[in-house]
Amino acid sequence: MYALKKESLDLVVRELLERSGSLAKIKLENHFPGNRIAGGKYSMGTHTITLYMEEIMKQCQQLFSSADRFLDYFTVVFAHELGHAEDTELEELANYLDSCITEQERCLTALKIEENAWAFAEKLLPDMDKAFMQKIIYHSLKPYREQLQVEPA
Repeated sequence: MYALKKESLDLVVRELLERSGSLAKIKLENHFPGNRIAGGKYSMGTHTITLYMEEIMKQCQQLFSSADRFLDYFTVVFAHELGHAEDTELEELANYLDSCITEQERCLTALKIEENAWAFAEKLLPDMDKAFMQKIIYHSLKPYREQLQVEPA
């Protein structure tokens, strides 16, 4: 399955890198090495985005009960990770996260990091189906908001 889509995935990667102007390195891997279902991660130290195909597929199936929109889902996840890579506040927020005194501060800072990345993704994908993208964003931010007991803006 992954091999069939490799060409399409590479095209999405090239197109979004070009559109964003990002110089981040991109790695596509089959599985996330942890026990979460993480579709992607950004490493500040190496300026690298790693995307995990199986986890992105699982997330897509969980959220939409089908893998029919896998390529769109992949595109949204990648745009979000590019949002982390291009976030001018990320280093400052990450440093602040390390020094947070309270759990509330930590949660608010983590939420801000995620919201920044999603705002970038939305600007990067103006033609993406809004309802589709909003559902992904809502579910992505839900754990942070629940921890803070904050409703979406």
